[in-house]
Amino acid sequence: MAISENSAMQMDKTLHWQILGALVLAAICGFIFEPNTAIGNGVLNVFDFVGGLFLNALKMIVVPLIISTIILGIANMAKQDSFGRVGAKTVGFYLLTGILAVISGLLFVNILQPGVTDNAPQLVAGIGDTTSIMERVEGRSTGDLIAIIERAIPANIFQAASETQLLALIFVGVVFGYFMSKLTGSIADTMTNFWTGVHDVMIMITLWIMRFAPVGVLALVGVVAIRSGWDAFQPLLTFALTVLLALAFHFAVVLPLLLKFVGGVNPLAYYAKVSRAQLTAFSTASSSATLPVTIRSAESAGVSNRVTGFVLPLGATVNMDGTALYECVVVIFIAQILATTAGVEFTLMQQLTVVLLALLTSIGVAGVPAASLVAITLILTAVGLPVEFIGIVLAVDRILDMCRTAVNVTSDLSITAIIAQSEGDDLEAANDDSANVSEESPSAA
Repeated sequence: MAISENSAMQMDKTLHWQILGALVLAAICGFIFEPNTAIGNGVLNVFDFVGGLFLNALKMIVVPLIISTIILGIANMAKQDSFGRVGAKTVGFYLLTGILAVISGLLFVNILQPGVTDNAPQLVAGIGDTTSIMERVEGRSTGDLIAIIERAIPANIFQAASETQLLALIFVGVVFGYFMSKLTGSIADTMTNFWTGVHDVMIMITLWIMRFAPVGVLALVGVVAIRSGWDAFQPLLTFALTVLLALAFHFAVVLPLLLKFVGGVNPLAYYAKVSRAQLTAFSTASSSATLPVTIRSAESAGVSNRVTGFVLPLGATVNMDGTALYECVVVIFIAQILATTAGVEFTLMQQLTVVLLALLTSIGVAGVPAASLVAITLILTAVGLPVEFIGIVLAVDRILDMCRTAVNVTSDLSITAIIAQSEGDDLEAANDDSANVSEESPSAA
C-alpha cells in the first residue's frame, strides 16, 4: 500500500493549512452574513447542500473500507507461524489498551462535561432543524446494547451491509479473513489480491474525499458560524481541552505504566528512542503513512524484525487508542448538548453502548487522516443521535486528529516493546537513558 501511504503523506503537507483557511473563511462568513436575510439564507442553503454531500461521501465508504481492512488484517495475522502465541498477546494488549483509552475518555468527558453549557442552544441552532431529535433518542435503554450484540451474527450479510450493522460487519470480516488465510494455491492469491485491491481503492477514495475536507469544513462550520455567531465556539474550546487532557493521560500515564510494570521497559528512555515516529504521526495524522518510520524506530530500540513485522502493521490497522478515546468523547459531548437543549438524558447503559462501539469501530478505522469521522457517524446512528451534529466538532477536529494519531502510534510502539520483551528480545538500548541509538542504524534483528 505504498501508493496510498505516499498519497496520504503528500496530501497532508498542505491539508492542515487548507482546513485552517476554511475555518478562517467560515468565521468571516459568520461576521458578514445574517441568517434572516436573502443573501444569508442563500449562503446557508449552499452550505447545507455542500455539507450534506461531504457527510454522505463519508458514509458511502464505510462498509467496503471496514470490511476490507478487517479481512486483510485477520488474514495476514492468521498466516504467521507465531499466530497462536504472539497473536494472542498482540490482540490481548490491543484490546486492553483500547478499553483503557475509552474509559479515560469517558471519565474526562463526564467530569468536565463540555456539552453542558449555556451556549449549547447556539450550537444546536447552528446545525439547523432539530424537531425530530427527541423522537430519535427517546426510549433508548439497555435493550439497545443487547440488540446490538444479537445482531453480531447476521441472518443476511447483504442486509447487514446495507443497514451498516457494524458488529455484523466486523464478525463477518473476522470469520472471512481467518478462513481466507487457510486457502492455498492460486485461489489464495486471487482472494488476497482482490481484497487488497478493494482496500487500496477505498483508501484512495478516502484520501480523495479528504481533499474536499476544507470545502466540507467551510460549509459545516460556516452554517454554525452564520446561525449562531461566536458564542457557539466557546463549548468547542472546552471540548478540545477535554480530548487533549484525556489523550495526555493515556499517553503520559497509562502507556508508561504498562511499559514499566508489564514490559519492564523504561518509558522515558523508550519514548526518546521512538520520538521520530511520534512526531511523524503528529505531523501526518496518518498511522499508515507513519508505519515505515514506526518500524524503524522500534528496531532502533532493539525490537527484532519478527516482532515489528507482525505487531506494527497489525497495529496500524486495528489498534487505535486515541481514535477510540476521541470517538467516545465526541459522542458523549453531542449527547450532553442534546440533554442540555432538548432535555433528553443519555443513560449509563447508553454510554456503555458508546464505549463498546467506540472500541469496535476504532478497529475498522483506516490509518489515514480524519478516517475517524466515518466511525463517529456510525456510532451516532447506532445510538440514535443526529449525524448532522458531527459538524459541531469539525472546527477543532484537525489538531485533535494529529494528537490522537500520535497516541495511536505510541500505543503500537508500547505494545511492540512489551511483546518483544516477553519474546526474549534484548531491549537494553530502550532502557538506556544515555544511549541515543540512531534510527538510521541497522535493524536489531
